Amino acid sequence: MSVRKILIVDDEAAMRNLIRSFLVSEGYVVTEAANGMEALKIAKNDPPDLMLVDVMMPFMDGYVFTEEIRKTADTPIIFLSAKGEEWDKVKGLKIGGDDYLVKPFHSGELIARIETVLRRSDPHFHKSNLMKAGPISLDLTSYRVFLENEELSLTMKEYKLLSLLVTNKNSLVTRDYLMETVWGLEYSGTERTVDTHIKTLRMKMKQHGELIKTVWGLGYKLEV
Repeated sequence: MSVRKILIVDDEAAMRNLIRSFLVSEGYVVTEAANGMEALKIAKNDPPDLMLVDVMMPFMDGYVFTEEIRKTADTPIIFLSAKGEEWDKVKGLKIGGDDYLVKPFHSGELIARIETVLRRSDPHFHKSNLMKAGPISLDLTSYRVFLENEELSLTMKEYKLLSLLVTNKNSLVTRDYLMETVWGLEYSGTERTVDTHIKTLRMKMKQHGELIKTVWGLGYKLEV
């Protein structure tokens, strides 16, 4: 697979440098822009595989940039913003964003979300119906789960939780991300809901339940 190129669009140089260090350590090629206008030029002349876009920027903010770029390109976009209200997230996703991560964030979650969005944008992704991680196999068509060839009986919420952990194997998946993805942005429950479902999932996986590690205060990681 060729090296993936990511464009960071943020008016704060310190933030760009920090994100660049995360990405370079993971083997990505990085380009940068300080605002939406610069980003439009770079995206046209040197198209990236994915863009990390801040919302509040001078000259052209992240929302306007996304609306403009969507007229000519479907490059995946992940918003990175200090604006964490539900309305901000919903707007970002509705205008063409593929994901929305609130600052400050953990580097592991950023990398996991990048990998997930890139995987979804791969034209071969939907052709593969089986996803594996260690002894776990997920059939993406029938929503069936197998553990060492033995089928597990899971609820849809448990299946979605496990699929997110498998997709992001060996990487942190935060409680907030699990909550938003599995239960939706409008769900008014607490993080305890995630913990309870993970506990049940571990029990159903028996001795393999220990593969799901707790990252205290942050979320969970599937170590395989």
